[in-house]
Amino acid sequence: VQLQASGGGPVQAGDSLTLSCAASERTSWRFVMGWFRQAPGKEREFVAAISLSGGTTDYADSVKGRFIISRDTAKNTVYLQMNSLKPEDTAVYYCVADGTLIRSSWSLPSQYDYWGQGTQVTVSS
Repeated sequence: VQLQASGGGPVQAGDSLTLSCAASERTSWRFVMGWFRQAPGKEREFVAAISLSGGTTDYADSVKGRFIISRDTAKNTVYLQMNSLKPEDTAVYYCVADGTLIRSSWSLPSQYDYWGQGTQVTVSS
């Protein structure tokens, strides 16, 4: 599976931005999909993930209540709507997918087999 992330860019604090991740396969509905991010000098961290059906989602505490993950199975695409952005949200955001994950593993980057190329989000104060 190839993942193509897009939608990043420079924004002001308080703005909203929506990232998209298009999967290359029509069978992407079989994959748990999610987002991680990595800021300069920091480790890669979990942001959000969504189940195969889209009915279950998980979020990092740092983005809970501000970010929304969703998926459109017909378009093989997962989205990350980011609201009330803060400077500390500045990072490269990576789309991820895996077909075998249980929910307790969603936040572990080592568990994902497929990674997109990343899209930069820069939030200025």
